[in-house]
Amino acid sequence: MDLKENIHLKTLPEHIAIIMDGNGRWAKQKGMLRAVGHENGTKAVRETIEASAELGIKYLTLYAFSTENWNRPKLEVQTLMRLLVTSLKKEIKTLQQNNIKLNAIGNLKTLPTKVFKELSEVIEVTKNNNRLTLTLALSYGSREEILNTVKEISFKVKKNIISPDKIDESIINEHLYTQNLPDVDLLIRTSGEQRISNFLLWQIAYAELYFTNTLWPDFTKQHLYEAIIEYQKRERRFGKTSEQLS
Repeated sequence: MDLKENIHLKTLPEHIAIIMDGNGRWAKQKGMLRAVGHENGTKAVRETIEASAELGIKYLTLYAFSTENWNRPKLEVQTLMRLLVTSLKKEIKTLQQNNIKLNAIGNLKTLPTKVFKELSEVIEVTKNNNRLTLTLALSYGSREEILNTVKEISFKVKKNIISPDKIDESIINEHLYTQNLPDVDLLIRTSGEQRISNFLLWQIAYAELYFTNTLWPDFTKQHLYEAIIEYQKRERRFGKTSEQLS
């Protein structure tokens, strides 16, 4: 049975974020190099994007490469960067045909020149698309993001651009990488690990967390549907009581 039939389209999460974990373990289980796992993970990315667009999800953010990932073996990092460039080139036509806008967050200046160039080109070409905003978190770390936000706001306070008593959540949001994105409604992590791993710490304050044992290369549309169905079973109170909501 297609689980899509059990999803209520009127109560979809507006913003889904995914920690795509398990590529290395998937490859290791099959006696292959970790790089092969990353290559197979691109199929899961494609399925997830397609399913999100078909359902009507407005924002999808994928944790593609963290600031800590630069410490991984050189070959693995090179493979990830190569896959990113080839995937962007390969998928640009699909993004256009499906009216999908590409966005990126993170310390993008640390990306290799070729990657940054390809990324910038696809972002420019798809900037007017509005069916789904696909955000790639690249060279991203939430603590670094928050630290940079504090520095920027402090500088503006020092220059009398912002008054300290005017600093609120909206001011902070305006200085985050995600300034044009809504808060996350549903955070999914694959592979059985139950950690946030320095991902969107501010933006997931009231997100529903969903953990699955499925390794990322095995993640399909049906797995995404399962996560959304579970999300729709939960009562989102945002600090209120059930009685207040009813």
